[in-house]
Order: sequence, then C-alpha cells, then structure tokens
Amino acid sequence: MEILIPKFTDILDIIIIAFIIYKFIMLLKRVGGIQIIVGLLAAVLIYFTASVMNLNMVSSLLGILKDYWIIVFIILFQQEIRSIFARIGRSHDLRSLFKSPAKSVYPPLLNAVSIMSFRKLGALIIIENNRKLDEFIESGEMIDARISVKLLLTIFNNKTILHDGAAIIRNDRILAVKVVLPLSENVEYAQKLGTRHLAAVGITENTDSFAIVVSEETGKISVARNGELTTDLTIDELSQRIKDETS
Repeated sequence: MEILIPKFTDILDIIIIAFIIYKFIMLLKRVGGIQIIVGLLAAVLIYFTASVMNLNMVSSLLGILKDYWIIVFIILFQQEIRSIFARIGRSHDLRSLFKSPAKSVYPPLLNAVSIMSFRKLGALIIIENNRKLDEFIESGEMIDARISVKLLLTIFNNKTILHDGAAIIRNDRILAVKVVLPLSENVEYAQKLGTRHLAAVGITENTDSFAIVVSEETGKISVARNGELTTDLTIDELSQRIKDETS
C-alpha cells in the first residue's frame, strides 16, 4: 500500500482554509452570531432527520430554508457584511478582510475604573463595537470628548447631574453620557441585580457592545457581554477582557 505523502500545495490549502474558518469564528464571536449559526445548523439537522423519517410536512417547511439559505444568511448578517465591504472599500485591499483590528487597553479608562472601584463610585460604561448605538445615544447628553481619568470621575461623581445612566465610548472618545439603556428581563438577573447591572446585561443582550459596571455598594467591577454578566473582576482581568472582547 502506497503511503500518501501530502504535497506542499495540500498543506498550504489546509492552512488557508483553517485561517479562513478561524477568522469567520472570530467574527461570529464579536457580533454574537454563534447562537444564530447553531440555530441554522440545528434546523439543517432536523431537515435531514425529517427526510430520512419521511416526515413530509416538516421536510417541506424546512426545505424553504434549504432553498433560500443564502438569503437568510445575508439578512441575518447584513450589518456585518456591510461592515466588511466598507473596510475593503476604504482600503482597496482584500487583505483588510483578514486583518485583525488594532487593540487598545484604554489606559485612562482602566485607571478611572480602578479609582471608582476604590472610592465605591457607581458607574456604567458601554464600549461600542460594530453595532452602532445611535438610538440609545439620543436619550443621553452628547459630549464627544477624549477619554480621560478626570472626565470619567467627574461624570460618575454622585454630586453631578450626569452620573445617572450610562457613558458610551466609541473608539477612543466618550460620545455620550446619562444614556438610558433597556433593562434585562432575564428572571435570573432581575431578582438579584440593581439597575446598573440590569442595564449592562440588557444592552449586551441586543447588541455586540461591552459593558463595564462599578458597584456603588461594594466597589466590585463587573462586565457584561452577549447578555452574560461576570462579576468581581480585578483591573488586570478587566484589561484582558477589554482586549479580548472589543477587538
């Protein structure tokens, strides 16, 4: 029996495909699309099972999805697809499709959160990702200022009129403050969390944003992403989460 020895082109082919799959998974992670893909795969699995078992009505219904899957995919990911083509259009270079966005640790933000945690100043800070938060920004006060420790401490000082609500960060600027956000209706959270934490979970349930919360009672730092809350983080852990989740 002849031993199959892979050629250089075979290895290169595998590396390219693996790279494309990896980038696609990272894209889904950033936009919160994993759940959608799992749902579509589940529908496909049910379709093939129904076909084998001769369940005609189920097969006919899910057959519509099979025939128009590309249209469904485009509708579900229209914003992300538009973002990708916009990047290509700006750079006129297909390599931008695979280029990882620059990561920022937001040093002034981390310093401010550390101080607020020590002083037990309640805060809710939302970092915008691909999904724009314009409809929420309209409910607050526009300031469009560069991130600074003094500014963040002033905003969330409980003696100012701006401390209620959320501050929204776009790129390296504080775009708006005193923003009203939707509260999560998750029963698990609603029974034990305060308004700030519920708002952090609520905004991340419907968008790909990243929320940072400082508890006014304990000073503990929490983050929310994709509708899930992680509590009691250190500043180093927060720094790593910002790098991982807002790339």
